[in-house]
Amino acid sequence: MEEMTISGKDHLIVVTSATHGMMPRKFTESTERETGTMRTFIITLAATMLAATAATADIHIATAGPMTGQYASFGEQMRRGAEMAVADINAAGGVLGQKLVLHVEDDACDPKQAVAVANKAISDGVVFVAGHFCSGSSIPASKVYEEEGLVQISPASTNPKLTEEGGPNVFRTCGRDDQQGTVAGNYIADKFKGKTTAILHDKTAYGKGLADETRKQLHKLGIKEALYEAYSAGEKDYSAMVSKLKNAGVDVIYLGGYYTEGGLIIRQAHEQGYAPQLIAGDAFMTEEYWKITGAAGEGTLMTFSPDPRKNTVALPIVERFRKDGYEPEGYTLYTYGTIQTWGQAVTRAGSVDSGKVIAELHKGGFETVLGKIGFDAKGDVTAPGYVFYRWKDGTYDYAE
Repeated sequence: MEEMTISGKDHLIVVTSATHGMMPRKFTESTERETGTMRTFIITLAATMLAATAATADIHIATAGPMTGQYASFGEQMRRGAEMAVADINAAGGVLGQKLVLHVEDDACDPKQAVAVANKAISDGVVFVAGHFCSGSSIPASKVYEEEGLVQISPASTNPKLTEEGGPNVFRTCGRDDQQGTVAGNYIADKFKGKTTAILHDKTAYGKGLADETRKQLHKLGIKEALYEAYSAGEKDYSAMVSKLKNAGVDVIYLGGYYTEGGLIIRQAHEQGYAPQLIAGDAFMTEEYWKITGAAGEGTLMTFSPDPRKNTVALPIVERFRKDGYEPEGYTLYTYGTIQTWGQAVTRAGSVDSGKVIAELHKGGFETVLGKIGFDAKGDVTAPGYVFYRWKDGTYDYAE
């Protein structure tokens, strides 16, 4: 009896063969030839089986963001976008003939948890991460991905430091806060000339970064804010801050932060009989904002990239989401488009090797639900910038 064991990464093949039963010790020349032929056949068969298994092996990717916690609505946007993108790619044959397996990871927008998620992704054999959401998570996680050579494309992190300080493996399909802040500053100067302005931020990499970029642009235009204040995220009572803004005669509040706190601030302002104009950034792009504010949210302004739901190429996907009872707002389609982009880059590269994929990403020309996109040398998306939206009757659309 002869036993041969051939092992692969995810499998073990054991093949057993027998020589002619009545001649265990003394082989004839003919028997030796037959045995040699059998051994060659077994090796060839096993190698073919291993190659076939490798050719159909799954490719593991991940999306990472706040799946729990106060910003979980954004995590849901990312998860839903990623799930549909993976399902659609797999239905079309996968990437390089291999199926994608999606890992959904929760960083709760916490920097330490984000690093743990990044290390877990490496251990799980993930080759690409569509994430994270919060800049304060994406930036520390990017260091892990860079060290391990894993491609990271964030659909949502806007702090300039992500790509300014990140490695060659770091990209984003959203804009940057210096772009968003410039648009916001120009809009305030144009539409609210002569009004008393306050700038608030939540101390996070995203919130403070966006507030500071807007403030910088206003200063360039000769406009000085009456108040520049920080607040703590996660609190429930902002009435003292609201009173301070009211007493200072603030007409316009620019808020660098998230819809959760912004919604409470404007609601509590209205409860005091005070109705300032609230202006914010892309972290207000969720219907959850109106659930917090009710009618107090009417007229709130915010910046975001052009709405991908209005792209002709995205309409069939948007309709499928809606049939499932989900509105693909905010970063849903940005996550979908991020995975599309990576998949196309891998197809062009003919490999998931990060160096080859990165080279293809820089060549651009990716057809996605976001439109045709590419990246500059830093990994920032080369696509239309920011526009203004206005909340009205419980929903939002482009501001007039």
